[in-house]
Amino acid sequence: MSQLPARPASAEAFLSAFSPGVQALAHRLRAMVLAALPTALEQVDLPAKLLAYGWAATYKATICVIMPLKAGVNLGFPFGAELPDPAGLLTGTGKRARHVRLTHPAELEQPALRALIDASADLAERKSGVTRPGSRGRMS
Repeated sequence: MSQLPARPASAEAFLSAFSPGVQALAHRLRAMVLAALPTALEQVDLPAKLLAYGWAATYKATICVIMPLKAGVNLGFPFGAELPDPAGLLTGTGKRARHVRLTHPAELEQPALRALIDASADLAERKSGVTRPGSRGRMS
């Protein structure tokens, strides 16, 4: 008898594995990302321990990822090295990816954080060639 594939985990079930403080911060960040990207695809990546948001299920179309940690949450950007970051929020030394480490809910109020999400959404659309769902195409 063949085994049925496991049902994909929900974001809520995924986040329930973390401490209450990290859960609360991750839920608030998730709400912020979903408000900024209402038509984005949300994926739970259990092996990588993250939530991914993008215009399609490809790396080039990925806008950002939420990575819960023991003492906070990282908001990762696959092409963060290419993003404008006048506030200096991005950290990391990789060739492409950068992240913002968040440890307090007040950090979510930074307008520069939303600006990074918006810039990454535009970049993912250009890199992937995938027009964001619900739009008729955007002019660059």
